[in-house]
Parts: sequence; C-alpha cells; structure tokens
Amino acid sequence: MASLRVLVGCKRVIDYAVKVRVRPDKLGVVTDGVKHSMNPFDEIAIEEAVRLKEKKIAKEIVAVSCGPAKCQETLRTALAMGADRAIHVEIAEKEYEGIGPLQVSKMLAKLAKDEDANLFIVGKQAIDDDCNQTGQMLASYLDWPQATFASEVVVEDGDLKVTREVDGGLETVKVKMPCVITADLRLNEPRYATLPNIMKAKKKPMLKKKPADLGVDMTPHVEVLKVDDPPTREAGVKVESAEELVSKLKDVGCI
Repeated sequence: MASLRVLVGCKRVIDYAVKVRVRPDKLGVVTDGVKHSMNPFDEIAIEEAVRLKEKKIAKEIVAVSCGPAKCQETLRTALAMGADRAIHVEIAEKEYEGIGPLQVSKMLAKLAKDEDANLFIVGKQAIDDDCNQTGQMLASYLDWPQATFASEVVVEDGDLKVTREVDGGLETVKVKMPCVITADLRLNEPRYATLPNIMKAKKKPMLKKKPADLGVDMTPHVEVLKVDDPPTREAGVKVESAEELVSKLKDVGCI
C-alpha cells in the first residue's frame, strides 16, 4: 500500500501571535520585521501526511510553497517535521502581493501532474487572507474528488473515508484517489520539529521553480483599494438593576 506520493501545500504567513498593523499607505499590512511562520492549518496538513507515511500508506511526502525566497524557511520546517523533499515556486516580493488562490491553485495543479501525485493535502484556509479557496480550486483544475474541512482521514480499501466538519455537525464521505483533502483544526496535533530533524532538513533536497516553468499567468485579478483597521469597540455602560438592563435592551431593539 505504501505507494502514495503525497504533496502538501505550505504557506508562509504572519505568525498567529503577532498583532497585525495596517501599512501607512492603507494598501496592505506591515510585513517587514514581523515574525512569520507556517500557516497553522498547513502544519496540520504536513502532520497528517507524515502519519500516513508512518502507517506505511504513503511512500513520499513533498512539501510545496509558492512565494518569495523567505518561503524556503517554511519549507525547511516542513522537511524537519517529516517531509522528504520540497519544491519552492519562487515569486518576487512585489509580484507576490498581487496573486491569490487562483494563481496558486494553478501552480499546485501543474506540480501535482508533474510529480504524479496521488494525494494533495492543504490547510482549509490561510490565516492571513482567510480565503478558503485554494483546495477547492485545486481539485477543480485537477478534476479530482475533494474532501474539505477534514477532521479525520481513514484509508479503506484504497479509498479515503473522511469525516468533515460542517455547520450541522459531522459528515462522513468516501473519496477515491487521487484526491484533494483540506485539513481542519481537529484533524491532528502537529508535532514539534526536533533539533536533530532540523539539522537533517538542511540536507534534504529542495527544487526551485518559477511560475513561468509551470505555465501560469501571474496577472493579478483582484486590486486592493484600501485596508482599514477594524473600528474601535465602544465602551460599555454599567446598569444598576435588572430592570434598567431590560429597559436599555428594549431601547436598542434586542428584546
């Protein structure tokens, strides 16, 4: 069974613990000098791929990232977590600002075909743009089945039984491979990269490509007009009694 080649998308994002600040020109957020890390949902995707390999289900894990040169740090983290090799689609910083899930999914789809992948796992969304589109677009371009928001993945008779987190609860679907899975928060708990594995990751192969090598047009389809901070929350009002609270709630139409 250990014949699967698994590709995993790894996006470099501003670290979840950082307070994001809007740039003075109001066209984006400040990234210079700000701590970045792998998108948390992509960490979960890498962990799931590594677990498939530990179960002798997958034979090779390839981590993929599209972005500036600094994305190599993110890929090294994926390699330290257990990926076998990496592919970096290098995009200039200025050009990277204008691309979105459309271009990224096209690049990932081409890599999936070139690598003869059986399974592509990505995080359900990135915490910087919250688009939740790349996995779905990727499945569409590849014409593969997809199971999004996965909280459990089980291999059954060569197919994948995936438990999905949906608004009404949990849904279980069965998909045939090759397919696309998007990882939800409760799929697993990602492991920490140990120091020995971090050192080993430096020697693992990393292939570099350009969008032109994959035949993807990088023309932006979305223009950012303005980015604003969220409005400041107004201070609350203290009330002296339950009757006064009910009265104020009636005044604002809550009851």
